[in-house]
Order: sequence, then C-alpha cells, then structure tokens
Amino acid sequence: MFLQESETSTTTRVRRPLTTPDDTGSGSAPNPPDSAYRLAVASLQTLAQEIKDLAERAQATLRDPAAHLGAGSGAMSDIALASVPRWHFAMLNDTERNSALVSALESSVPPGSHVLDIGSGTGLLAMAAVRAGAGRVTTCELNPLLAEVARQIIDAHGMSDTITVIGKPSTELVVGKDIDARADVLVSEIVDCGLIGEGLLPSIRHAREHLLAPDGIMLPATARLYGQLVQSESMARLNRVDMASGFDVSLMNSLATPGHFPVRLNTWPHQMLSGAVPLVAFDLEKGILGPGARTLPVAAETDGLAHALVVWFELDLGATTLCNGPDGKDSHWMQALVPFELPVPVTAGEKVPLRLSWSDYRLSVTVA
Repeated sequence: MFLQESETSTTTRVRRPLTTPDDTGSGSAPNPPDSAYRLAVASLQTLAQEIKDLAERAQATLRDPAAHLGAGSGAMSDIALASVPRWHFAMLNDTERNSALVSALESSVPPGSHVLDIGSGTGLLAMAAVRAGAGRVTTCELNPLLAEVARQIIDAHGMSDTITVIGKPSTELVVGKDIDARADVLVSEIVDCGLIGEGLLPSIRHAREHLLAPDGIMLPATARLYGQLVQSESMARLNRVDMASGFDVSLMNSLATPGHFPVRLNTWPHQMLSGAVPLVAFDLEKGILGPGARTLPVAAETDGLAHALVVWFELDLGATTLCNGPDGKDSHWMQALVPFELPVPVTAGEKVPLRLSWSDYRLSVTVA
C-alpha cells in the first residue's frame, strides 16, 4: 500500500552574518578560514569565472551577431551545448513517452478548451493539444533558446495563431498579464529519473493555485515512487571516492551530488537485496506537494551490503501509465540512485527501517 505524501515540518535555515575584523569586538584578527570555508569561496570563484567567460563570449558575439550566430556556427553550438541538456534529444526520440502523453491529451482535452503546457521544449505537447481539439494553448519555457526553437517549430506547423509561447518559468506567469484567464487543462512533463528533480512539485503547487481553473484537468493526475535496496559498489563509486593510487582523495566527496542522481541500472554490476516496494504517492490534483519524509520498513530478501535505494516512478495519464522501472529497456529516463552515506549491512528476513526524505528537487535516504 502506498503512503500518501503529507505535510511535515521542515528545518528553518538561519542566515548568519559574515564576521569581519571590525565585528569581533576585540580588534584581533579573525581565525584563519577553515577548509569548508575555503571550498565555499573556491566554488564561488569558479562560478564567477564561468560567468565572466560567458559574458566575454557574449560581448564578442554581439559585436557582429550575424557573423557568429548562424545555424551551425561555432558560437551557436557552444551556447546550445552549455544551455540545452543533451537528454532533450533522447526524450524526443522516446516513442513510448510521446505516444502516452499524446494519447492522454487526445482523451482528456475538451474541444475548444484552454490548455497550459509547462515546459515547452520543442512545443511537442502544445501542438499535440491543438491536434486534440484545444481552442488555444499557452506554453511556457524558461530557457530562451528552447522557447525560440518552439516558436519556430510551431510556426512551421501553422499553429502560431493558436499557441502562444512565453519565455519564462510557469511560476512567473500572471493571469491577466501573461495569460488572459486560468487554463482548463494543465499538462506538464517536467520529470527527471527521480520524478521531482526538475521542479515538478513547486511548479504544480503554483499552477494549481494561480493558473488552473478550480475544476481544471491535471495531466498527469498522480505519481508514485517505488524502490529497492541494491548492492553495487560500482554504482556507489559514481558519486564517492576514498583512495586513488594510494592517495586519500576523499575531499572530493564534498563535491558529490547531494540526493539522487541518474543511473542506467542494467549497465552496472549489482544485486537487488529486496523486492520492489511502494515509497510515496503524490496526488498532483489535490495533494500538498511540499517537502516531506516517510519512515517505512523494507524487508531484505538477501544478505548483503546495501549501498543505495534504486528509485523509479509511475505517472498516471488516465488510461495510460508511464514508468521508468528497471525492467523498462526503451525509456529514455534512467533510474534514480539514492545512496546511503555509508553502506548498510542487511540480513535476509530483516526489515530495514528507511527514512525517505524529499525536498522540492531531491530525494535522500537514511536508516531510521
């Protein structure tokens, strides 16, 4: 049985002021910065350098944009590589995904209705909504380059009079300014391998309150997460390191991906230590959709050392379900690996009490 997502308390972060020599009260010099502080400063320096490099490239290109920004130009390719994730291509070639979403629109869109599509990409779902009978479609895309790609593809299909592309995130849309009225149908496939990594929860929370009519249709309507305990040192090493050629390089772990990250399970040596268990269900139509946590016992079926929880989702699209489970070989979505901080020894028949937590963007797991 699924545990429904519910509201839980969250930790409030306290902003602490930086201490300067004048703030110490004693006039003495501050203590030398510790290693964590130095890493934080270095991360900001790296970010500043990337911004500086990008600004310099942009300024050079803007001096003669016609010469540098033609289709296939070096500058255009560099910008696309930096700003448009490569998974867009795999996603558009995922016929199972496309067919499921298009079928859901065809069976759910009332004739003449107003459809809001969150996450335009190339405009695929917006155009499918028109073909399904929508009277008008508003589609939003936070990436300006993708938004322009969507506009041109939509125009090439003769749908510009019906579809409006807005180049901003849905959380910045305002009824009466960006769209003239709330939408009758909301469709959104902003889903990563662990369901929530692209901001599905905050986007749907905002859209339900501000952009969708009270009796509007939500696609997808519900989503579920499943998981299994897995032993795989190979996958654990994708995000953790200790020794390399006799040297302790474990400081790199401070740069590891927090929370879940994608893995193609069948490409790595592994052993499942439990059966698949339902983790949490999200009611996208009416649920709270806030950060939360669940404690649930997972029965180990095999002795071993659990390195992580492998997680996948199911999306309900009316008569159709989309899933990125380990048995699916055709989905462009990988599975999500949610690692333990340290490997957990388990024994067959033992119930391992796991604490699954989720923020707006990340899954994490500990032993309760």
